[in-house]
Amino acid sequence: MVVVGAGIVGLATAHAMVGHDPSAKIVVIDKEVEAAHHQTGRNSGVIHSGIYYRPGSDKSTMVAEGRRLLLDLIDRHSIPHDMCGKVVVALDDSELPRLDALQTRAAENRISTERIDGDALREIEPHIAGVAALRVPSAGIVDYTSVCAALIEEITESGADIQLGVEVTGTTDTSTGVVVHTTAGDIETQSIINCAGLQSDRVAASAGADADRVRIMPFRGEYYKLVPSARHLVNNLVYPLADPTFPFLGVHLTRMIDGSIHAGPNAVPALQREGYRWRDISVRDTAEMVFAARSWRLARKYWRTGAGEIHRSLSRRAFLSALQRLCPELTGADIEPSGSGVRAQAIDSRGQLLDDFAFATAPRAIHVINAPSPAATACLAIGRAVARRHEETLGTTS
Repeated sequence: MVVVGAGIVGLATAHAMVGHDPSAKIVVIDKEVEAAHHQTGRNSGVIHSGIYYRPGSDKSTMVAEGRRLLLDLIDRHSIPHDMCGKVVVALDDSELPRLDALQTRAAENRISTERIDGDALREIEPHIAGVAALRVPSAGIVDYTSVCAALIEEITESGADIQLGVEVTGTTDTSTGVVVHTTAGDIETQSIINCAGLQSDRVAASAGADADRVRIMPFRGEYYKLVPSARHLVNNLVYPLADPTFPFLGVHLTRMIDGSIHAGPNAVPALQREGYRWRDISVRDTAEMVFAARSWRLARKYWRTGAGEIHRSLSRRAFLSALQRLCPELTGADIEPSGSGVRAQAIDSRGQLLDDFAFATAPRAIHVINAPSPAATACLAIGRAVARRHEETLGTTS
């Protein structure tokens, strides 16, 4: 079996397949020369609690299972982490009904929360504004590249092969399986599992899946970080109430496992699938978005929100203003540009952003077609779900 993608979902899937069938011959390939190069290595490092997700959805159930499995892996390898908890803040009275609704959803997902008033909030986060908040003890932080290193250690010890710097160029079905064509030569296998993230729709199309069902739209999330002298302004994880109509959490403040404080991200369309700056432009990727009817349908729905995100991207002052709603004491001298990441967000033909994890099955192939945040937290549960689907539909894992 060939797993395409050595991000955290691909590695967790290989891990699950090895655990399901220790005799399986598994090869993980990735076009980058290092694992976890894109989404996994550029995220905020949060171990999510799962309070936001629709009860019964894959996100809800897989985060619940995945965080338990993740913490077990972290403990086995003594990976530094901190279950520090987070606060989700209502900035004024108009947001209190949404805070109530979020607490109800958390209860439906069996996640413990504590409703606190503004005074209690400032006992936890003295420099954060807000009239009330939900305290969520089950959120935490970790370095997901360290998690990937642990996964690589376990799957290679079980006999799996990881080949980096190897790109898929196509596939050919045969009477007994599939030939995966790569830049390093052909690999004959009985099945392929596509966990290619930002390239997952293209890998799926090359393996015979319906190319028009969903497409990946890349959204870049840009971060600032607090300068060392301002880190005392934030203790742990501080989130605003998310816009319920937009599948992003808004600009928030996150303590990383190294002690730094990251601020962000926003969410702007990237002009290249792996474009981490505005000047990173791919003619193919940009044209694919601009000329797709689904992109225009999406734009008509979210143009106001999108315009605000782009404004914050282009204006440091606007980004700072968004942060000051949470932490009024922040000044321009307290923040400096940090890295960015690109989220692989699937969009369907109607211009709808897929809100849940999504999978597709084709002859001799399974595709993970939508695995945005909280996929890192849920990775091991996603891997197990793929392994079950593989067994049910394709049988053998060789």
